[in-house]
Amino acid sequence: MSADPELACPIAPVVDIVFSRWTTPILWALHEYGRQRFVELERRLTTITPKVLTQRLRQLERDGLVSRTYHPEVPPRVEYEITELGSSLGPLFAHLADWANTHLDEVEQSRRTYDAHQANRTR
Repeated sequence: MSADPELACPIAPVVDIVFSRWTTPILWALHEYGRQRFVELERRLTTITPKVLTQRLRQLERDGLVSRTYHPEVPPRVEYEITELGSSLGPLFAHLADWANTHLDEVEQSRRTYDAHQANRTR
């Protein structure tokens, strides 16, 4: 019997939305620094390409986590801002940061132990 993953794990859709590549750094930058223009975000997220940043911002806008404001000036100005819905993820991110501070050393140790065990098995 195969269950729908979203029914088996009700947070799966949230994980897909929030933890896709670049979503958390974009939301963090908007939360931390407030309203920003595209080039400001691009400068803060130095390894993201303009194409990917555009795609992620559009998706975040579609999901209601980011708002886009177009100012019909010469030259045109566009600003991005985290929405109230996006900001509501703050406690989740804070909880995950606490978990990371408490447990990432354990995860790294577990990985080293596993990798050493695997290396010994292949000899």
